Amino acid sequence: MKPKQETQRYGLDALSFAAERGQRYAGEIRERRVAPTEPQIRELSKFHEAFPENSSDPRSVVAMLDEFGSPATVATAGGRYFGFVTGGALPASLAASWLASAWDQNAGLRVMSPVGVELEDVALGWICEALHLPPDCEGGLVTGATTANFTALAAARYGLLKKAGWDVAEDGMFGAPAIEVVVGAEVHASVLKALSLAGFGRRRVTIVETDGQGRMRAEKLPKLSERAIVCIQAGNVNTGSFDPAAEICRRAHEQGAWVHADGAFGLWALVSPKFKHLTDGFALADSWATDAHKWPNVNYDNGIVLVRDGAALRAAMTLSAAYLEPGTRREPMHNTPEASRRARGIELWAALKSLGRSGLCELIERTCSLAKRFESGLRAAGFEVLNEVVINQVLVSFGTAAITREVIRRIQEDGTCWCGVTEWQGKTAMRISVSSWATTEGDVDRSLEAMVRIAGVCGA
Repeated sequence: MKPKQETQRYGLDALSFAAERGQRYAGEIRERRVAPTEPQIRELSKFHEAFPENSSDPRSVVAMLDEFGSPATVATAGGRYFGFVTGGALPASLAASWLASAWDQNAGLRVMSPVGVELEDVALGWICEALHLPPDCEGGLVTGATTANFTALAAARYGLLKKAGWDVAEDGMFGAPAIEVVVGAEVHASVLKALSLAGFGRRRVTIVETDGQGRMRAEKLPKLSERAIVCIQAGNVNTGSFDPAAEICRRAHEQGAWVHADGAFGLWALVSPKFKHLTDGFALADSWATDAHKWPNVNYDNGIVLVRDGAALRAAMTLSAAYLEPGTRREPMHNTPEASRRARGIELWAALKSLGRSGLCELIERTCSLAKRFESGLRAAGFEVLNEVVINQVLVSFGTAAITREVIRRIQEDGTCWCGVTEWQGKTAMRISVSSWATTEGDVDRSLEAMVRIAGVCGA
């Protein structure tokens, strides 16, 4: 082992070295190909070795990561990645992430990280304000929308059963009064997974018919009871459409049912005066799930859960042990499934602080405008756009399923941009999601040129 002072020096050297390599990577991201080549992926085999017998210089570890790891990354932080509704980390968020990693905070309890929990509190308050949600909502930061949906649904389960005289935290679900769950036919898979984790089971879910854009048809809602959870969607992952939340919430609340809003990316449209009409009624829900690593462009991973009934959330999530002595203020581990948890609030606060309300609004409206630019270019080239482009999602077909899949494969292989495949109402399509602050009109035009060129080669 090295002497303590020497080890510390090596650690600081590694930090400086990593910062240099990170800055170089960030500086080159806009011009590199979006997806790695097959030879670059094969180089990852260099990491497969027997567990080392001896220690390594931290600089050499970072060097190996950069030499073989950096080329095999997907350039999601650049301006031409349009897959999976993925944002690119804002400069302030990226820099805050580096500092937060140096701090190495566990934000499970306030006593473990005063700054981590305080910034989380501030950021959650800002989000409620920006999204016009009740200021007294309680919530927390989790890994993403799947966990946020699960957390909210667990709170709903507790709250509804409590009204029925059943304490699910003490007595579990065996023998509990039945809870009805209602979703739209275009519900996101993460909600179905969360429902399964919460013990509801997919076969017990009532599915409501949707329209041609994936919006739940409110007039098709079944008769609801006071022990029902209705899951609505802000931003269909394919079309970007929004369920008619105002009407659904009205009908559900007349019967005492709980409405949960899955708004992984679309909920952020509430920030924009231009698109706020799409979100009419979503603030009336009882719980909300969204992602900061999508439209707000915070580093992965950063999901958000907010619940109107804070007591139900705490009851569903609270952990107690002899060595845990929480204070009188909000404790993150009592609002989320995790005890040990990364201090995600640092990066979230930095992103929101750097953007402000006007910057966040501009980011949302600009990316939606760029999606319309894609739509216009694709239609002009003679291709079929399958959805009403209401926000940042575009679906395009290049002809038959086989041709469309081949075009997508070649686009991904080409490296100019990256888009994924999806199925929409029986048709194979390419999905374009414009979500990154880094995307410019030039990026869109460059990507359109590649799409049209490749489609032509494929006979589309």
